[in-house]
Amino acid sequence: MISLPGLALVTGRYEVAARILRTFAHFVDEGMLPNRFPDEGQTPEYNTVDATLWYFEAVRAYYAATGDKSLLGDVFPVLSDIIEWHRRGTRYQIHLDPSDGLLYAGEPGVQLTWMDAKVGNWVVTPRIGKPVEINALWYNALRVMADFARHLERKRDLYDRMADQAQSGFARFWNEETDYCYDVLDGPDGDDPTLRPNQLFPVSLPHSPLTQEQGRAVVDACARHLLTSHGLRSLAPDDPAYVGQYGGGQRGRDGAYHQGTVWSWLIGPFVSAHLRVYGDPEMARSFLRPLFQHLVDHGLGSVSEIFDGDPPFAARGCLAQAWGVAELLRAWQETEELARIGAKV
Repeated sequence: MISLPGLALVTGRYEVAARILRTFAHFVDEGMLPNRFPDEGQTPEYNTVDATLWYFEAVRAYYAATGDKSLLGDVFPVLSDIIEWHRRGTRYQIHLDPSDGLLYAGEPGVQLTWMDAKVGNWVVTPRIGKPVEINALWYNALRVMADFARHLERKRDLYDRMADQAQSGFARFWNEETDYCYDVLDGPDGDDPTLRPNQLFPVSLPHSPLTQEQGRAVVDACARHLLTSHGLRSLAPDDPAYVGQYGGGQRGRDGAYHQGTVWSWLIGPFVSAHLRVYGDPEMARSFLRPLFQHLVDHGLGSVSEIFDGDPPFAARGCLAQAWGVAELLRAWQETEELARIGAKV
């Protein structure tokens, strides 16, 4: 779902995008999309909280690019059912907290967010509670549903009310002491102030629950501590849990995966967030150029999955990674579109 806009929409392959969106709609179960399709004849696996919410954004991007009201009408009941399942609760304690309008997710031994490394029984970054990017996606999904309902001439009041509550509740994420967002609220050990790139999504998604001033503070913090030439670190270097090099056996590699390792795909949300708060397409485009140079120095013609968090940021992991390629394409197109209209904050 993260890769679809860059790989299928930016490239004009709208029929491919439509087939993907329709196919996944058939596999929604208890309000969740599968995060893995095993070999033929086996049951899909449902252990992700964010993939389902990214589906809303993929449909939104598809509709914005094509105006295909037929597909929108076909998947709207599925999307509505997903919202209902999240309201009343589904697998792994994924449920809406009626007190603040935010989504809670997680239980011991399960990894549900994109930071999903697990070695044996060790979940490296469990993030049980209310993760910041999950609730940014939830708020975005509710606003998107209200827009979809308007396009289809259906009732939107419920989605507007839920979005308003989620926006109010999201204010809890703001950490006045650090001047950026908590990574997780209401976890087993309370609120987690760890600086991670997940807080970029409340700024980069089309519907943001943060103020312009807060969004700029988030971008500045991520630029100071997480931004590298090839993506963003998954953890700030001054954190005691930071691991600057990805290597060794499986335990060592997975232990570093989301504890400092640089992810190429995160350059996309960083660029989108930077564009939103600074409105400078040339500056935003400068963050992408090193990855274009990278196209000829590792997996030729493609973008690597990850890089070391420490200089010289050696390429690691997959030689070619779908969401790294996709987000590079999507973000570049976004800078070009903004440059054409000459928009400024």
